[in-house]
Amino acid sequence: MYLEIVSPEATLFSSEVDSVTVPGVNGEFQMLNNHAPIVSLLKDGVIKIHTHTQSHLAFDSLHSQVVPHADDDKVLTVTINSGTLEMKDNKAIILAD
Repeated sequence: MYLEIVSPEATLFSSEVDSVTVPGVNGEFQMLNNHAPIVSLLKDGVIKIHTHTQSHLAFDSLHSQVVPHADDDKVLTVTINSGTLEMKDNKAIILAD
């Protein structure tokens, strides 16, 4: 599935991923490929991005909020204060604050 994380300042992340785990207002949940369409509010917490490989990703000052997980080299994390998620047609868009 394709994941895009957008903040008011910039696009933080945009790539194909295996899955994404988000902090929903009613609890943390995970989405995989071909997940049913959903719109959800997100609370403060950590978005966990599960990738097959990180070799094609750039970790520069523009994407400084995207951090490789300390224990798993296939997981990236992004800390958010709140946000909105839309998943449709195998594309997830997160508007993060």
